Amino acid sequence: MSVHDMLKAIAVASANDASVAMAEHIYGSEEAFVKAMNDKAAELGMKDTQFLNCTGLDADGHYSSAYDIALMSRELLKYPKVHDYLTIWIDSLRDGQFGLANTNKLIRFYEGANGIKTGSTSKALYCLSASAKRDGMQLIAVIMAAPTTKDRFDGATKLLNYGFANYSIVSGTKEGEAVGELDVLKGMENKVNLVASKDFNLLVKKGQQGNVERKIDV
Repeated sequence: MSVHDMLKAIAVASANDASVAMAEHIYGSEEAFVKAMNDKAAELGMKDTQFLNCTGLDADGHYSSAYDIALMSRELLKYPKVHDYLTIWIDSLRDGQFGLANTNKLIRFYEGANGIKTGSTSKALYCLSASAKRDGMQLIAVIMAAPTTKDRFDGATKLLNYGFANYSIVSGTKEGEAVGELDVLKGMENKVNLVASKDFNLLVKKGQQGNVERKIDV
């Protein structure tokens, strides 16, 4: 199978065999890949996480927290190509011989849903990292240890609804936007444009947008 099909199987149908195959393909062994996972987790500030495998299956000493899963999810959403996999609803592998249906039902039924992943084991119960984007605001809701699959979707929906109902994004600058000028001493030009290096947005409670003041420090 191609890497493309492997990623599709992992993202859409929780294919643990594909996860192991990809780990071996990238790092030579699952053990080496898991070390890289833990190194990346530490880099992202995931202080309550320890991976022992690349699948998330139950293992003594393998654990994480809702906050850490949110940190990991936020990092994942930085990569536009990932959305192509996470938002697939129905697809197939092996020239149509094997059908795929997304285990994250919010992708079809929640407005703006754009990820991320379900998970369930006998110990962890039903878990979900759910993301959605509306009006330029991207939210992530993490549910862990829900007693049923319905409960995890209901819980994530309530959290996302709360976020969209009570908060909004105020846009400060866009990447590449000219935000002023700076005097140049002893240069060929007297002035140079100041340009924003990245988008800057502020999360505020709804109704407080008018209280935001924009200041540029050079």
